[in-house]
Amino acid sequence: MPSPTQSRRAAAARSKSPKPAAVDDVLPDADMERRICEAVYESVMSQRLTPGTKLPEAAICDLFGVSRSVARKALQRLAHEHVVDLHHNRGAVVAEPTPEDTRQIFQARRALEAALLPLAAARATRADYASLRRQLRDEHALLHRAGQPAWARQASAFHVRLGELSGNTILHGYLAELVSRCSLIVALYEPPGNAACEHGEHVLIVDMMERGDVAEAVQTNDNHLADLERRISLERPQPAQTLAQMLGLA
Repeated sequence: MPSPTQSRRAAAARSKSPKPAAVDDVLPDADMERRICEAVYESVMSQRLTPGTKLPEAAICDLFGVSRSVARKALQRLAHEHVVDLHHNRGAVVAEPTPEDTRQIFQARRALEAALLPLAAARATRADYASLRRQLRDEHALLHRAGQPAWARQASAFHVRLGELSGNTILHGYLAELVSRCSLIVALYEPPGNAACEHGEHVLIVDMMERGDVAEAVQTNDNHLADLERRISLERPQPAQTLAQMLGLA
């Protein structure tokens, strides 16, 4: 049995031992990083933040009340998702896809979806088609009730879901990235007021797939994506707003 002196020494040693970080000590920074990313993404998708808009690290710190390390991590995450570009001298700016970037991204997406649609049609069950039609009903509802970011996400999710039905997880992963990058290009450059994706064409594609007209579905989808690319205008005026206004914080 330890003596009273030994017990006091053991208690003192325990009190000096480092304690594991509490969850509450970690979550706030992670939450703020996520909030910054969501604010920037939503502002890009809403066409408030335009291509080339500077996102100074110091301004992000002030607007969101965070440290430089949190702001830096958020900007790095946004860069990884192709929402912003990080430059050594200019810092972070909203992504500015070039005409060649746009051409290559859409070309890759059209080729990939042309390969995935027949695979999806071959594997899709009656339950899968019922699920797709429920998704299209949600898409239609958002088209008339929600803002651009929510609609764009739902419209993009339709194409990603078709890729998932192919059963090829590698190609599906590539498609998800290309769809995300296309959505950002459309949000950055498509003239305001246009629907990012035509809902009626989504319905036609599912109808064609379900009745076995796979080649027609592939062609309709290809035309659908080509029309989307043609509507993009790489010329956009710069709005006379503060960064806080563009981020929806003022």
